[in-house]
Amino acid sequence: MKVNINAVHFKTDKKLDTFIIEKVEKLSDLYDGIIGSEVTLRVNNSEDHDNKIAEIRLLVPGNDLFAKKQSKSFEEATDIAVDALRKQLTKHKEKQRGE
Repeated sequence: MKVNINAVHFKTDKKLDTFIIEKVEKLSDLYDGIIGSEVTLRVNNSEDHDNKIAEIRLLVPGNDLFAKKQSKSFEEATDIAVDALRKQLTKHKEKQRGE
């Protein structure tokens, strides 16, 4: 599965890229119909410490699945977003099977 990572107004380091790719690619173990994914990272300009935003769009046949999570680090936001997408994928698979 192809994982595109876009960082808005900053450059990601290799460690963060590797972390995100590994997390997102694990979703393809759950459902092999994933075409690709787009990850967008941005920093919210607020006084809050939870200002790191990770948006993940999974490209699947039919409707794309999307999760946007905010946390104090990109790793934590990615973790939470991947968990949300894992739940969405499970529901998506059940719908496809007609359960």
